[in-house]
Amino acid sequence: MGTRAAGGGCPARLRRRLLLLLGLCSWAAALRGNDNSEALPESIPSAPGTLPHFMQEPDDAYIIKSNPIALRCKAMPAMQIFFKCNGEWVHQNEHVSEESMDESTGLKVREVFINVTRQQVEDFHGPEDYWCQCVAWSHLGTSKSRKASVRIAYLRKNFEQDPQGKEVPIEGMIVLHCRPPEGVPAAEVEWLKNEEPIDSNQDENIDTRADHNLIIRQARLSDSGNYTCMAANIVAKRRSMSATVVVYVNGGWSSWTEWSNCNVRCGRGWQKRSRTCTNPAPLNGGAFCEGMSVQKITCTSLCPVDGSWEVWSEWSVCSPECEHLRIRECTAPPPRNGGKFCEGFSQESENCTEGLCIQDIENASDIALYSGLGAAVIAVAVLVVGITLYRRSQSEYGVDVIDSSALTGGFQTFNFKTVRQGNSLLLNSSMQPDLTVSRTYSGPICLQDPMDKELMTESSLFNPLSDIKVKVQSSFMVSLGVTERAEYHGKAHSGTFPHGNNRGFTTIHARNKTTYIQNLSSLSTRSELRTTGIFGHLGGRLVMPNTGVSLLIPHGAIPEESSWEMYLTICQGESSLQPEGTEVLLGPEVTCGPLDVTVTTPFALTIPHCAEVNSEHWNIHLKKRTQQGKWEEVMSMEEETTSCYCLLDPYACHILLDRFGTYALAGEPISDCAVKQLKVAVFGCMSCNSLDYSLRVYCMDNTPCAFQEVVSGERQQGGQLLEEPKLLHFKGNTFSLQISVLDIPPFLWRIKPFTACQEVPFSRVWCSNQQPLHCAFSLERYTPATTHLSCKICVRQVKGHEQILQIQTSILENERETITLFAREDTNFPAQTGPKAFKIPYSIRQRICATFDTPNAKGKDWQMLAQKNSINRNLSYFATQSSPSAVILDLWEARHQHDGDLDSLACALEEIGRTHSKVSNITETPIEETDFSYSRQNGL
Repeated sequence: MGTRAAGGGCPARLRRRLLLLLGLCSWAAALRGNDNSEALPESIPSAPGTLPHFMQEPDDAYIIKSNPIALRCKAMPAMQIFFKCNGEWVHQNEHVSEESMDESTGLKVREVFINVTRQQVEDFHGPEDYWCQCVAWSHLGTSKSRKASVRIAYLRKNFEQDPQGKEVPIEGMIVLHCRPPEGVPAAEVEWLKNEEPIDSNQDENIDTRADHNLIIRQARLSDSGNYTCMAANIVAKRRSMSATVVVYVNGGWSSWTEWSNCNVRCGRGWQKRSRTCTNPAPLNGGAFCEGMSVQKITCTSLCPVDGSWEVWSEWSVCSPECEHLRIRECTAPPPRNGGKFCEGFSQESENCTEGLCIQDIENASDIALYSGLGAAVIAVAVLVVGITLYRRSQSEYGVDVIDSSALTGGFQTFNFKTVRQGNSLLLNSSMQPDLTVSRTYSGPICLQDPMDKELMTESSLFNPLSDIKVKVQSSFMVSLGVTERAEYHGKAHSGTFPHGNNRGFTTIHARNKTTYIQNLSSLSTRSELRTTGIFGHLGGRLVMPNTGVSLLIPHGAIPEESSWEMYLTICQGESSLQPEGTEVLLGPEVTCGPLDVTVTTPFALTIPHCAEVNSEHWNIHLKKRTQQGKWEEVMSMEEETTSCYCLLDPYACHILLDRFGTYALAGEPISDCAVKQLKVAVFGCMSCNSLDYSLRVYCMDNTPCAFQEVVSGERQQGGQLLEEPKLLHFKGNTFSLQISVLDIPPFLWRIKPFTACQEVPFSRVWCSNQQPLHCAFSLERYTPATTHLSCKICVRQVKGHEQILQIQTSILENERETITLFAREDTNFPAQTGPKAFKIPYSIRQRICATFDTPNAKGKDWQMLAQKNSINRNLSYFATQSSPSAVILDLWEARHQHDGDLDSLACALEEIGRTHSKVSNITETPIEETDFSYSRQNGL
């Protein structure tokens, strides 16, 4: 039985093996067939043992270019392994298998691989990617591996988003976006800075993990640079466009300095403090600090007051010792603020009996005798005084030139016909002055001094007045020794502009425009802006034609029997003065000489400027060039000094100096409201031989010399002034200047592309250093038949002033109108010497100086003369001069060199005369006697 049982078990095992072999055979037959055979069974009958275990499964793979890839599969125990791709079995011939034995378990290990080509992947068009998996068989059944996808690898060339350059403030956040090109597999991104890789692990301030973007949390100056996004996969690498990152620093103000000392030791002055834009300084295009760099406040310093004596008290009663006393106190005023105490004695005594004191008189007859003698002496003294007063009252001439008729008889505005009455201030008030004037011209004139030796001619006396016939005689002229009537005639040049201070050009109506035509070729051309003249003791005036620069040499500044050749030069081109900080040059660099000459009285130098004068917006300095070529500050317009004097008019600065040299005006704006005055002028070609036509627009400092330089350059180029220049107020608010051409006739002219509007940076205009700004516009005619041009030139400052110039011109030279540029008087006589150079006759000038130089109780002194002529600052300078009135009149001459406005001086003197009359009416006789004595001593 045991044998049968054993024999009965064997047939069962054999049956299972036969069934497994039949299944494998049928599967093998299917693998040998074609690819379109039916699917193999998912499992075969199981047999005792272990299911296959995959030791290696196929991995996802990418086909690079045309290279096939291999998929591998390894299982144990496995009788057979086959690949299945996209749901279909791979042909047996495409499999490469290897078989081995695992030494530790003794089980059979099978490894299989197949190749997948690019063509197979491209030919597959399914809903998902191309995929393959392994199926392994053992005695117990089958096992399946993971699906491995097969894709074609690529990387496109263009980035979906390139990083963009940025300008960020320091400590701001920087975000650079980068979207790499599409690719399989997806590209990895790396950032480069200046071609060096960025490692975010070494810098906590940088993050490159967020969607390929580069994030810098707090920008530093070192973060400025060129950034590039690099994308790479297994196929290729791609570079993005470089993005420039600029980390800028906005300027910050430093702390204010301490307030300076009050600029005057006595009275009302100013203090200032300053700060600099260095905390931090602007970097990499950062904004400059906003606000003022200088602050000013007023200050008042208490002036020391020296004590002064009160008037003496009455004499006391004669004492038994024949003496009487009087006292005075130092209370008029008392010394204050460190002032000096009164000098002298507070008590005074003297003999009260004329030295005839007899204390032991025994009889009354002696007393009566001495009393009679005393009375006789007093009577004689009274008689002498009376005779003296009577003789003075009968004197024929008065001493005081403050008499209104005397002050105005020498110079009058001839627009009336009147007779002035006598003045009570003259000694002989009964004389009726004859001041009858007939006129054909309304305006100020300058009378030639009758005491001068030079003859009066039409050209030297009244030029440029027109058809003047004047008859003048007054009590003041009689007092000067002129007893005969004088008759003068004069003619003026026509067709010239007035010589007023206003240098702006007024608009001329079209129908009157031809009356102002002056050919540009009439202007003299100089290789160097220089003029010379020989001057002697009588002084004179040296004028640089058409520049606003002049030099006044007063009478007596040069020693007698001496003569010097003096010169004036203006620096052409860029000035050697390089302004410091925010300073700008406001006028030309002027040299007067000879440098080694010293004058005895100050001379007056006039320099034009382009600032709109306002002490709240400008701090203007006078600077001088040393022999070493360096520039040093001479004075500020707000300072009080005795070395020189500066008077700032709206368009020129008049400087009183005692040393020749090279001088210039520089201004420091202390607010954004500081204004430079610019002159805008448009020039065109003198002739046009082609279809092209050029318009040249100049913006220059509003000084005559700057305009003359432009005119000279245009004259050499054949340029023609097309419209009267206009004034533009350019503010120091950092906004730029725009120049554009408007309203060009569309069917006659066209402007070349990109030239219709031009913008000039603020710094180029503001810091021009006397160099004119020039913009050119190129126009083109459609046909040669077009001979006229009509358009507008718009010149404007952004958020500021605007000027529009209307152009109406003919491009044919023979039909073109010209615009008057300069008056011609200065060019005819650049140097004037002797009395004819001055507006005030010398004898009248002497009388004025003699009257005002010495202060007196009537308040009639040089300080009042200065006040009436609008000279209210730095009077201490005049106090140091030997004749303050003469220096004040020199300054008046410099200010009125063109108009000769003697009316203003006459009115000032008349006003002082009226003030004097009021004072004299309440003045006691002893004071008048003192004035009369003074007058006689001075020969008046």
